[in-house]
Amino acid sequence: MLEGIKVIEMATYIAAPGAGGILADWGAEVIKVEPLSGCPMRYTMANMGADHLKGSAIFDLDNRGKKGMAINTQTPEGVEAIKRLVKDADVFLTNVRPGGLERSGLDYASLAAINPRLVYASVTGYGLEGAERDRPGFDIAAFYARSGIGWLQTVKGAEPTILRTGIGDHTTSMATVGGILAAIIERQKTGKGRLVEASLIRTGIYAAGSDTATQLKHGKLGSTKSRHESVAPLSNFFKAKGDEWFVIVPRQGKVDWTAICHVIGQPELEEDERFNTPKGRRANAAALVDILDAAFAGHDLDYWRKKLDAADMIWAPLTRPAEVAKDPQAIASGAYVEVRNNGSEGTYLSPNSPIRFPGEDEGPKNASPELGEHTLTVLKDLGYSEAEIEKLKATKTIAG
Repeated sequence: MLEGIKVIEMATYIAAPGAGGILADWGAEVIKVEPLSGCPMRYTMANMGADHLKGSAIFDLDNRGKKGMAINTQTPEGVEAIKRLVKDADVFLTNVRPGGLERSGLDYASLAAINPRLVYASVTGYGLEGAERDRPGFDIAAFYARSGIGWLQTVKGAEPTILRTGIGDHTTSMATVGGILAAIIERQKTGKGRLVEASLIRTGIYAAGSDTATQLKHGKLGSTKSRHESVAPLSNFFKAKGDEWFVIVPRQGKVDWTAICHVIGQPELEEDERFNTPKGRRANAAALVDILDAAFAGHDLDYWRKKLDAADMIWAPLTRPAEVAKDPQAIASGAYVEVRNNGSEGTYLSPNSPIRFPGEDEGPKNASPELGEHTLTVLKDLGYSEAEIEKLKATKTIAG
C-alpha cells in the first residue's frame, strides 16, 4: 500500500528502526543507513553470550525488507551522501540526538531546505526541546522508569521489576508510523512536509494514560497493591489446579459479580454483606481473594475455561511465549509472518506488523540486509561515479 514511498532511515537500536520496519512491511522502500560498525542490535546474541545463535532475531524483526547502507556520517562526504539521498525521499527517519544532527547539518531545517516535501521523523528519548533533549534514553529508562509506568507496575513495598526490552520501543514505533502517515496525508493537501516528533517519554505517559489522566485531573493516585489488597479484588490473577494462572477482568456493575459467584458454585456469596457492593469487596479484599483462590485451585484450567466462557466472562490465561507461538487464535489473527533467510533458502516465522489489511498479500517478507549490503548499488543509483566512490573509500566514509 505504501509502494512509491521512499524512506531514508538513519537510526540504530529499536524504536526508529521498528517504525521503518512497519513501513517496509507495508510496501515502502526503506534505505537503512548504519555506521560502519553496524547497528549494535546486530550483535545482540553475541553480547548476551549466546554466540551459538546465528544472527539476531531482534535486529531482523525491525529491519527485514530494507536496503542496507553503511556510511560514516562523521565525514563531510558522508553528510553529503545523506543529503543526496534525501533530495527525492518522502521520509527521513532518525533517532540520532538532535544536537549531533544540528552539528552535522542533518537537522530538520537543513534537510527541509533541500527537500521541502520531506517528512522528517525524529525519535528520541525525551523530545526535541528542554534541557534534557540530548539525554540518551532507552525504553526501560525513558518509556518505563521516567514516564511513571515502572512505578505503576511495582507492587507497593516490592522491588521494581525491569521491563523486557523493546516493549516501549515498539509502542513508540507504532506511534511514529501514525505520525509519519498523518504528515504524508497533510502533504497531499499542502505540498509541504513537516517535522514529526516522537519520544519515548511522551509515548510512555500516553500509554499509562488512564492513570496519568487521573493524576492530572484529581491530583492523586493510589499505589499498586498486591493481589490480596487490590481495590478491585475481582480484577485479578488466579491460579487453577496445576499452577496455571489466568486473569479475570470483570465489567462494571453487578453482572460479573453474579457470574463469578455462579461460576465457582457459590451463588450464596452474591448477597453476602461483605462482598455484595464494590466498596464491601474492596474493604474485604483479602477474605474474598482467599475464597476465590480456594475455589479456583479445585480444578484445572480447562475446567475453568469452559465455565468462564459459558458465563461470557472476560478472562485470559497467563501464557508463555512458547505457547503463544502455537496459539491457534494468534495464528488466525495473522500475528506471525514468514521471513526469508538471508543468504540461504527457506523461511522462518517472525512477529507480523501490528495492523492487518485483509486481502493484502501476507506472503514471506524479505530478509534484513547484511551490513552495507546495498551501499554501492544505492550510491550508483544516486549518480555517484566510480571516482567519487573511490574517494568515499579513501576518506573512510564507506568500507573499502
